[in-house]
Order: sequence, then structure tokens, then C-alpha cells
Amino acid sequence: MNLFNDIRALVLEALAGLQAAGGLPEGLDFGNVAVEPPRDPSHGDMATNAAMVLARPSGQKPREIAEALAALLVADARIMAADVAGPGFLNLRLAPTVWQEVVQTTLREGANFGRSGMGQGKRVNVEYVSANPTGPLHVGHTRGAVFGDALASLLEYVGYDVTREYYINDGGAQVDVLARSVYLRYLEAHGQAVAFEDGTYPGDYLIEVGEALKDKVGAAYIDQPESVWLEAVRDFATDAMMLLIKADLGALGVQMDHYYSEKSLYGTGRIEAALADLEQKGLIYEGVLEPPKGKKPEDWEPREQTLFRSTAHGDDVDRPVKKSDGAWTYFAPDIAYHYDKIARGFDMLIDVFGADHGGYVKRMKAAVSALSDGRVPLDIKLTQLVKLYRDGEPFKMSKRAGTFVTLRDVVDQVGPDVTRFHMLTRKNDAPLDFDFARVLEQSKDNPVFYVQYANARVNSVLRKAAEAGIDVSDATLAAADLAKLEDEAQLNVARKLAEWPRLVELAGRTNEPHRVAFYLYDLASDLHSLWNRGNDLPALRFLDEQDAPASQSKIALARAVTVVISSGLGILGVTPAEEMR
Repeated sequence: MNLFNDIRALVLEALAGLQAAGGLPEGLDFGNVAVEPPRDPSHGDMATNAAMVLARPSGQKPREIAEALAALLVADARIMAADVAGPGFLNLRLAPTVWQEVVQTTLREGANFGRSGMGQGKRVNVEYVSANPTGPLHVGHTRGAVFGDALASLLEYVGYDVTREYYINDGGAQVDVLARSVYLRYLEAHGQAVAFEDGTYPGDYLIEVGEALKDKVGAAYIDQPESVWLEAVRDFATDAMMLLIKADLGALGVQMDHYYSEKSLYGTGRIEAALADLEQKGLIYEGVLEPPKGKKPEDWEPREQTLFRSTAHGDDVDRPVKKSDGAWTYFAPDIAYHYDKIARGFDMLIDVFGADHGGYVKRMKAAVSALSDGRVPLDIKLTQLVKLYRDGEPFKMSKRAGTFVTLRDVVDQVGPDVTRFHMLTRKNDAPLDFDFARVLEQSKDNPVFYVQYANARVNSVLRKAAEAGIDVSDATLAAADLAKLEDEAQLNVARKLAEWPRLVELAGRTNEPHRVAFYLYDLASDLHSLWNRGNDLPALRFLDEQDAPASQSKIALARAVTVVISSGLGILGVTPAEEMR
């Protein structure tokens, strides 16, 4: 059930009626007619822009259309009032029975309330985290992991077939540095004194890896040149780091469907095949780029190179894919990787990058557009920085990691549920402050607590009602007489419930899971307001042990709230709290 879609269908039916009566010309496009919550709730329950968008193409004044439309809409029992506002907006007030039906529908559909087939089973690849396998995940990766995972769950919720994917950056120079760092720990495990030079990784997390390498090969690599041990140690170290990374993701509740190795692209012809596809399309050429304005990127050189004509697909400049010495640029394997995604039959691609990869957005979109002939859209989401605090003071770095705060530092401090919810309390491209003390506060200002407290409050009522012998099963509550749910605070909760199907589809269309977190806070706020109103008005209290039917009607509303909270938290990857400790 999507009440907004239902009322929009009613509006479209009324517009068709106006056309049939000669009040509107035939052939009008109703595609931009919308029914939405009004900006000011005091104006009504819903608002439609129908008269505004149809005025010009119909050659009529918007207020005239709105007044004629209002006269038809109020004939429907669901519409209590239709008021024309301003130049021609139409504000609608719905009958209480509509909101009561929303509660019943929520309880009848349960976990399926709000789910939709919007995605039509289309296959989506969501790539996120994709950190270099050189150490434990840091707090920046934490935000990307939470965002990507919640986005994947959101898309599944609205009907997409989603693959969660991690791209292992194991083909670049950084894994050689990792191997040399592990080799130093290996020597250290043999009792040798070592020094970590600039560029190596000094974190304590490699001590165990060095010891494990010693256990595996003994003294075989001692006093041996790099050519003997580098490749083997690189593979050993990468595998060890990926085990660590997978364990970190597991602690956060993130499970990937697929891990894709960058190294698998080299020496296998995959990079060459991707570029051959672009060359066949006339998009690869030999040329010299103009020097860039400002800071020069690492892959620019004032010599003839092999270039991708990315400007033909919306980029600002063409991009090098091969250097003058014949080596691939960083961009070349990324092209091949996305070529492989397209070949695997995905209908849509989403990449979640850190904010420092903002310069990569246009070139990657150009590459996917060229490789798929514009068929496969690529959406790139950037996650901004996370600033860590404790009681308002900057949080110190992790000794174990050497240079940064790890994902485990965060999860161990506050738990995965609090971590995940708080990481989604800001839009992905906005900076986020994370105060370890404040995210655990039990106050209205802490959205994690506020939502969980609402869920726990309702569960408390359900337990007490059951103890009093009142049947509060979902089937019984769905059949309860809800006619007495007429107080404005009760109707506000029902109105908010009605927004859930629309909200989740909107979040899915925009790839913005933070909208779910915002909505849950608002829903919890409406529930708490109703609860507090019951402190002053006993008739609004959810439980009256002397009046089971009245209790069931009010508890039905509260239980519907927990149905939606559970669904929303499920998208965010957060476990609903049964009780607060």
C-alpha cells in the first residue's frame, strides 16, 4: 500500500474526467503531476501540483484547473477537503478512516509493508569499501562500509537484485610496500632489530603476520634478496590483510557477496580487451595532453601517451590509459574492472568512494558510458570525512594501527548498531562528527537512542498487555475497531506511517539511505509525543487493563510503529531494541 500513489491515481482519474467533460484538452502529459506531503503540515495532509504543471500546456489559469479538480476530488469519501492555495496548489485533507486503514494495512502486511517492486528485479552492483589490503580498516572506511551496505539493503527492499562487491586493490605498488613491511616483521620475529623506513607500514597489526610467515617458511627468506621472497610474501601478506578486513567488516555486520581482485586483471588480457573495445569505438588515440591548470596529477606527462577520449562522454579532459614507457596508468585497470561488471550483465552500477576520489567521478562515468554505449548508468557516491571526538575533544589515534583510528576502535567502543545508525545521520557527502560519549547518551538529541527507545516502549506495552490477558497478536490488532483513533496526536502517527512506502521508494530512487534514518527519528518523535500526551490524558494511554477493546485499538497503532521501525532499522543493518538497559 502506497497511499500517496493511491491519491495520485485518484487525481489522475479526476483529470481524465475533466478531459472527458471538455474542461481540459486531450493529449496532456500527466507525468509531472505529483502528490506529496505539504511543506507546512497545517495546510493539509497531501498537496498536488496538478493545476500548476498543466496550466501552460492547457492554456488555462492554474486556479481554474485547481477549483474544477477540487470539486471532483471531494466526491471521493477519502477526501474530506480540497483547498486551493496560492496561484493554484491544491491541498487535500483526508478522512480519519484513511489513516485508520493505514494502521490496519501495516499490521496485515507486516514486514512487507513498504516493500515495492520499483526495481523490477534489475541487477545492481554496489561496490563499496574497496580499501587497499595494507592494513585494518579505518574510520573513513567505516562510513563507506555502512553507507554502501545500507544502500544495498535499501535497493533490495524496493525490488532490485543487488550484488555487494569489494574490489581488492592488490595490483599496485602499495602491496609491494606491504610485503616489505611484513618482511621486516618476519626478520623481527627471528630476533633481528629492524627499522621502518619512510613508506613502510609500522603498525603493530603486522607483528602477527610476520610471526605467521616465520611459522610457515622458517628461516628460508633470511638474508635472501628481494627477488626471492617479494612475490610470495606479497601474496601471503595480502591474504592475511584480507582476512583481517573481512573480520572487521563482519564485526560491523557487513557481508560481501563478491570479492574481485585487481591483480586478476593483469597478464590475463582483460585490460587489453577493455581498451580494444574503446579503440573499436574510436575512443583511443595517441596524443599529448595540455598541462593541467593548478596541481598536476601524477599520471600527467608532457609526452605522447595512449589516451581515452573521455570528453566524448562528458569528461572535462581526455585521460591517459598507458604511459609513454608502456606501463598502464591507474585508470586502465579501473576501466577493465567496470568493463567486466558490464559483461556480467548488471543493469546499474554504483560505486561508493571516499571524498578524496572526487576527481575520479567524471572519468569513471565517461568510461562506463562508453563501454556500455550509454546503456548502463553509473552512480558514484562520495562519503565525506568523519571527525572523531570524546566529550567534545578530538579522539586520539590508534596505537595498534600506528597512524589512524580503526573500524574496530569504533565498534569496540560503541557497538555495531550505534556505529551504523550514527554513520547514517548525515547525508553521505556531508562531513560527520562522531562523539563516542554523545552517541551513547540516552536523550532525544541522540537519534539512535530515540528510535530504539520508541521500539522498546511499545514492546513494554505489548508485554504488559499480554500479562493482563489482553490478546495483542498482530492478527487480532489488525482486526481491532480503530474508529476511536481520532485524536490529532494519534492521527499524526498514522500519517507518518503512511509516508513510509513513499519515503523508501524516494530513498531508493536517489540512492540515499540516510533518508530512512531521518524518517525513523521523525516517526519515533511522533510516537513519543503521543505517549507523553497520554500522561496528561488517560484516555490516550495505550493500556487500560479494564477495557481490552479500547486497549487493542490504541496498541494496534503503537504496534504498527514497531513494524515500520523494524523494517527501517533492518535496512540500516541495526537490530531493534526489545528493551532499554
